[in-house]
Amino acid sequence: MSAPRDLILSVNAGSSSLKISVFKPTHKADKEPVELLLTASFSNIFSPLALFSLSPKAPGESEKSRKNEEVQDVKDHESAFEYFLKSLQDSTSLERDQIAHVCHRVVHGGNYPEPVRISNESYHHIEDLTDLAPLHNAAALSVIKASLKILPDSSSIAFFDTAFHRTIPEHIAKYAIDPEIAESKGLKKYGFHGLSYSYILRATASFLKKDPSETSLIVMHLGSGASVCAIQRGASLDTSMGLTPLDGLPGATRSGGTDPSLIFHYTSKAGKVNRKTAENVHITDAEEILNKKAGWKALTGTTDFAEIAEKAAPSPRSAQSGGRDEHSNHTLAFHILVDRIIGFVGSYYLKLGGASHIDALVFAGGLGEHSAALRSAVAVRCKCLGFYISEDKNKRADDMEGDVVDLGDSHGQEHRGGMRVLLCHTDEQLEMARQCALHPEFSNELSKK
Repeated sequence: MSAPRDLILSVNAGSSSLKISVFKPTHKADKEPVELLLTASFSNIFSPLALFSLSPKAPGESEKSRKNEEVQDVKDHESAFEYFLKSLQDSTSLERDQIAHVCHRVVHGGNYPEPVRISNESYHHIEDLTDLAPLHNAAALSVIKASLKILPDSSSIAFFDTAFHRTIPEHIAKYAIDPEIAESKGLKKYGFHGLSYSYILRATASFLKKDPSETSLIVMHLGSGASVCAIQRGASLDTSMGLTPLDGLPGATRSGGTDPSLIFHYTSKAGKVNRKTAENVHITDAEEILNKKAGWKALTGTTDFAEIAEKAAPSPRSAQSGGRDEHSNHTLAFHILVDRIIGFVGSYYLKLGGASHIDALVFAGGLGEHSAALRSAVAVRCKCLGFYISEDKNKRADDMEGDVVDLGDSHGQEHRGGMRVLLCHTDEQLEMARQCALHPEFSNELSKK
């Protein structure tokens, strides 16, 4: 008897990384719709030796785990995906013929309101949107192309980060530019990190024992790419990223929001723009500068925010008291990020209607989940809004169990009318698999043998 064709692969392609999770549907109404079987990841894909990890989740299979193994056969996302499938065959009891669906995280989906099966039309539509998310859409398309070739009998499905933000009101999504040009070119705020926000909303609402449709949050997805989102009664009201992921908060190599004319002054030979000295700046040049040559790497020389937080002075002024020290740029980078975060938190506090309409302030993402220093610096600045954090809980957060952890200072909450401060371990791969298993069209194709 052949094994059932019911596996769901969730694939998350970064600019030089690839994360893959394998799930199986539970087919039980009283349980989560999917069960995690294993995780795998690649890093440094374009380096001479990529690093590969694989971790089965079934009891008794820990001996099959592989951690940061150097692999020679991986040169790009396509070869990484092929290497994963070979490892799946060689190192586990799972077969590639069992794969029913491959779920691909696609950062920019334009106006797609929900997941779509990859067809010739949808593939080229995603391809056309690559210019709006240059760090991610191209990587996703590379893996999509590989999965269509290597797994022709499995469905490839695109899940879009932009879909969660389709509820943003028109007056927030639209820019103050010529409406006809904006409409014809699709120039508006789309928002990103939507799969993460969808997971966070559901997990946080469950933690608060509320229905997601009645839950309002200010969520900070903080990582090498970072954003903030205002969620009002289960729907995205506003988010810091815009037409592309470049707007809003600074990231590892992204500038974040800037004056639109900055790029012309940045590239001007004489430091100011005039007809004699201005260079001819192409869109691709500007994107390269603002997406890949900016952010905290440009300020400090590193994309490792843990190093930045460790070397940063506790306040932006303290490093200046005795003149600029060797780590003053680390302090600058740290507090630029804190300043931009609290700017959006304050704005969204007002947009959501203040304390009585907000259920929690939520930290998530790689930095939000693991940088106690960043959480503390943000929370201190948010006390005036009624958000109180326990420094003891904050320091112990990595050791606290649960998908959602309460970081709040209960004394502050109970006696000063404070609001919840939470940490959520987000999981975009799980969110894709879950949506796939619950989607009427895709779930019907999962074998129940």
